[in-house]
Amino acid sequence: MSRGRAITIGAFDGVHLGHAELVKQARAAVGEDGQVAALTFDPHPLRVLRPESAPPLLSTFRQRRRWLTDAGADDVVALEPTVELLHRSPESFLEWIAAEHAPQFIVEGRDFRFGRGRAGSIDTLRQLEPRFGYRTVVVDDVYAAISDQSEVRVTSSLVRWLVRHGRVRDAAALLGHPYVVCGPVARGDGRGGAELGVPTANLGDCPVLLPADGIYYGRATGHDGTRYPAAVSIGTKPTFGENPRVCEAHLIGYRPRTDEYGWTIRVELHDWLRDQLTYDSIEPLIEQIRRDLRRVEEMSAMHAGRLNDEHTDDQRVPDDERVPLERHG
Repeated sequence: MSRGRAITIGAFDGVHLGHAELVKQARAAVGEDGQVAALTFDPHPLRVLRPESAPPLLSTFRQRRRWLTDAGADDVVALEPTVELLHRSPESFLEWIAAEHAPQFIVEGRDFRFGRGRAGSIDTLRQLEPRFGYRTVVVDDVYAAISDQSEVRVTSSLVRWLVRHGRVRDAAALLGHPYVVCGPVARGDGRGGAELGVPTANLGDCPVLLPADGIYYGRATGHDGTRYPAAVSIGTKPTFGENPRVCEAHLIGYRPRTDEYGWTIRVELHDWLRDQLTYDSIEPLIEQIRRDLRRVEEMSAMHAGRLNDEHTDDQRVPDDERVPLERHG
């Protein structure tokens, strides 16, 4: 017999281990036959209230839906953060939630805030239980170990800090999955293939936060939906003078199509390789790129070995994640 419906509400940016724990506890509250819904604001509420203070995104709604579903949510609902909704008092907000979603359980972390001026808290949730007919489930903070062996509290703010500083491996430790950048493949300056012998896919209009400038080991989806090891460069290409900041990926073993522009590419960033450097000429740059590609191949082999040990098939992207088949513009 179904034990009802549990909801959890938040931005869920990046869908880190703390968010996954909210979904897990919601599932425990209603059982396998109950319904778990994650209500995620899209866009972030600060983009409506104070756009200048809004944090850069760690994920798109499509990514959040995928990861929240993987965590165990039956339904992922996009909440539009209208001024009317965000200016509701805590009581009015919960009245709206009860009417729209009829939860038997509301599952949140200890620092959950809601309603106009963030006036509502966990205490408010508990006080209003009799009025709206739900029970409050409070989930403790989640901690994770990072590369220096310290344990840190998992938050989206800390993930952003790590990504900004190029620490994508540590970011993944908090997320529970690799950090992902994505965007339509845009026409670049043509240097990668013509001058350097290393054709790249250039990400245009990336909707999420780009990590610090540098070279990364990653895995990227080709047009065929297969993941390939990738050397990823983020920065301004200082060897070639003043340039806009770009993100470009060379997919090892992938044959790009000549008309491959406007398609969305998904790039997982697994590890930092080195800083972006300035060279006096192209020749030492080409030599460094060759070293980078050898390192990527070595790291990919180690990655594949771990996957084999875990009996995991990581070569194909699930059908609903094969975003290269989606046109832009």
